[in-house]
Formats: sequence, structure tokens, C-alpha cells
Amino acid sequence: MAILYKGFSTINRSKKFRTSDIDLVKQDLLNHFNIRKGEKLMQPNFGSIIWSLLFEPLTDHVNDLIVNDVKKIVGYDPRLGLQNITITGQEHGIQIELDLVFIPTNQTTQMSLNFDANSSKLTTNATY
Repeated sequence: MAILYKGFSTINRSKKFRTSDIDLVKQDLLNHFNIRKGEKLMQPNFGSIIWSLLFEPLTDHVNDLIVNDVKKIVGYDPRLGLQNITITGQEHGIQIELDLVFIPTNQTTQMSLNFDANSSKLTTNATY
């Protein structure tokens, strides 16, 4: 199969900076979630509100805010489709499980996004 998308990433790479297709799309998605809403210069509506909700109780209202934010961010990338979202409160953060489809190849993937309030760092686990 031919490569559809090509890019570069220094995340988790040793000497190899090229990435492509679904790996590139997932990295782009993670980059978007790592930006707090209002942080990006000249684009105050870009980024995620999840970082500002980490210390809030996971009520139905907060859950709805997170779901809407995730849908908006995934919908921002036309290469991805969102099939399911599961949100779980953690002791020091929020875990979001995403079932995604890479539209060009109809390939599915799951991503687990762990927003940690103590470290202000997003960690992830993705499977194919």
C-alpha cells in the first residue's frame, strides 16, 4: 500500500524522524489535545478545554463538556472518524478512551488519553 501522508516527529524516536499515515494522524491528534485552549498564538479557540476541567468533579455537565471537546477536536481532522468515547475519572486526572477510524484506509484504532493533573502531561496508549 502506498503512503498517503508523510510527516516528521521527534516524539519517541531515536534517529528516525519520519512518520506516515495513521501514526502521523495520531501524533497530530495528540498535539491538538496537548494544547490548552487559548495557548496557541493568534488562534484563541484552538486547543482542548480538558486541561481546565481536571480538578472539577466528573458530573454529567463536565462529562458533556469533555465529550463535546473531544468530538470537536477529532472532527477538526478530516482523516479521522470517531466511533466511541469513554470517559473515566482517575484519582489525579481523566482517562479518555477513543475508538477511531482512519478514513482513507478504513483502519480502526483505539487510543487511551490520560490527562494527569499532577504532571500536567498527557500520556497515551494506542493499539491497531
